[in-house]
Amino acid sequence: MLTLPDFKEKRILVVHAEYGQDNLLQLTNDNIRFVRDGKVVNQMSCHSILAVFIIGDMSITTNLIKKLISHGVSVFFLNHNLKTTATAMAEAEGNYLLRQRQYSATADLKIATNIVGNKIESQEAVLTKYEKSYDARVFNRAKALLKTVKDKEQLLGIEGSVGKTYFQSLFADIGWVRRAPQTKEDIANLLLDIGYTYLFNYCDALLRLFGFDTYKGYYHQLFFQRKSLVCDIMEPIRPIIDCQLLKSFHLKQIKEKDFVFKNGKFEFKEGFKTSKIYSSIFLEAINRCREDIYSYILDFYHYSMDDIKYKFPYYKI
Repeated sequence: MLTLPDFKEKRILVVHAEYGQDNLLQLTNDNIRFVRDGKVVNQMSCHSILAVFIIGDMSITTNLIKKLISHGVSVFFLNHNLKTTATAMAEAEGNYLLRQRQYSATADLKIATNIVGNKIESQEAVLTKYEKSYDARVFNRAKALLKTVKDKEQLLGIEGSVGKTYFQSLFADIGWVRRAPQTKEDIANLLLDIGYTYLFNYCDALLRLFGFDTYKGYYHQLFFQRKSLVCDIMEPIRPIIDCQLLKSFHLKQIKEKDFVFKNGKFEFKEGFKTSKIYSSIFLEAINRCREDIYSYILDFYHYSMDDIKYKFPYYKI
């Protein structure tokens, strides 16, 4: 299992492939080497990497993929719009006791309620941190309802009502309309989708290193090829991305000229030239919180193995 001292030395590596150039990732003496048009651009030790995000079309050697997987490094392939197109995932194989506990769990509603409760606490903490005006009655009512929640449909309703108030309050000064996942109907929603995608992949990589089956969750509905456990685990952590988006707007890092509205949705005006700028913003935010995320998932692992000895984990923003 990956320990915290080892984890502290790990980093996220992002490699951007530029149009019209020969981009190659290869293995050289336990280093991952980036070569562009036959010239070495940079290299990094495989031992110091947790995950690799490859953006755009790039050649990668099979020896490198095998080496990365053997070091517990997951590889994510994204297009220039930052949508994940493929993965090569590292995971702890053979942890059958953990998966047996996952598959035989009967406290789905209890776990789901704890996840939503933690998310609501995180959202309110963010609003308080940024001194945002909000209707506290919505949050108080939700917390009270969580104590007597009867099913996941009711839980979804509670989460939705709080989420609407949360986003409207947090982003009131940037012209917020609504949260509309995957629609890219405005710049804020486009960037939230990107930030959440990176956070999703990061959580997926960590969960797999502990040996979890990331398709078996407790709150999000199970269906074919949906990584429901990742969706569950990242809920209380999402405000990391929300905070970074708000901060970036205030720091004028987000510029309207970088985007274009085409075919009913927003996209990056100059493709990878601008997408890599916004990628770094969110990845840096995740990297700053990486130890807290690791500890949260480690605590969830302990709880999953023994819910009598260990308390349900709580992620604190």
